[in-house]
Amino acid sequence: MFYIGIDIAKNSHEVCFLDESGNVLDGNSFKITNTASGVDKLQKMFGKHALSPGNSIVGMEATGHYWLVLYSWLVEKGFDVKVINPIITDAYRNMLIRKTKNDRIDAQVVAKVLMLGEYQESPVSDKDTLALRQFCRFRLWQVQSCADLKKKVIALLDQIFPEYEKLFSDVFGLTSKEILKNYTSPEEIASINTRKLTHLLEKASKGRFGKEKALEIKAVANHSLGIQLAIDAFSFQLRQLIEQIEFVEQQIALLDQQIENYMEKLQSPVTTIPGVGPVYGAIILAELGNIKRFPSGKQVVSYAGLDASVHESGDFVGTRSHISKRGSPYLRRALWGAAFVASWADPELSAYYHRLRARGKHHNVAVGAVARKLCYILYAVLSENRPFDKRPI
Repeated sequence: MFYIGIDIAKNSHEVCFLDESGNVLDGNSFKITNTASGVDKLQKMFGKHALSPGNSIVGMEATGHYWLVLYSWLVEKGFDVKVINPIITDAYRNMLIRKTKNDRIDAQVVAKVLMLGEYQESPVSDKDTLALRQFCRFRLWQVQSCADLKKKVIALLDQIFPEYEKLFSDVFGLTSKEILKNYTSPEEIASINTRKLTHLLEKASKGRFGKEKALEIKAVANHSLGIQLAIDAFSFQLRQLIEQIEFVEQQIALLDQQIENYMEKLQSPVTTIPGVGPVYGAIILAELGNIKRFPSGKQVVSYAGLDASVHESGDFVGTRSHISKRGSPYLRRALWGAAFVASWADPELSAYYHRLRARGKHHNVAVGAVARKLCYILYAVLSENRPFDKRPI
């Protein structure tokens, strides 16, 4: 058996071939570019040493997203490819007397770990789960982008029209955004014909607001303390930001439709779990992958980074522990959000949350405990592929 270790990078990869005795073929590793000509070179090297899917096993670290292209090519060629958790290779590298780190050494380390068999594979999902993961992570990025744009809008309003936030319960509601798209300064709003503003409000709010609200807005605008300097520049920025927010929100709606389509394909009972709606459910499925790779709910807790970190040295034992945060941040975020909802929406989990609070536990500690409970519930529901049924906790 031959062992092929690959150190992944953005533009090029270092490749090392080991024989069954641990000797490096040709005495050294070699570099291939992350291009078609690079994989052609790799194919020629396979031919030179008579390496094939039948007599070789390939290992690579899960380095960002750069490994996926070469992984796909190797799988298509029929090779057994192990995507190794970088924590394992780092541990092996630290065992070496000379802690040298470069591409050549790293490729050899991956091959050595592969040969020893003491490694933990990073999950590689099926195509539907991989697609769902791409959609969910992109959605999280879009939501964060939208939040950043909204912060900029609030910062501008604080300067242009500081009283505006008190006029609407949600500055970014449909009615408020319609006003800000058309009239971005107190002077513009104060000069609008009352009838025209009333019509805009009635149309945007579907009859919820009318003349009374129009008069209130005009009165506040007339006495605003907003700045007068460079008002055109501030108003221009505000109008563009509102348009960007609307565009991003439209994109998020389209993403939600794509996520819903993939959730229908998977037919998972995940959304029957307390606190887990369509968005959180999609993120959980996308990040967990095949639940069968976890021996128990405890491993799900660890993978989410919700397990407690331990601090011990000699006779010292730390009394204040924190969650390790070593797992998937996306999964942890979804579980934390679901736990927050379940802490007040689900009777059993809410009672558990309040018992912890009554014992003096901080809110975040109690929510974290609920999130760990959800991991065990998730494991049971997904491994048995059945809807959640309420049982005492």
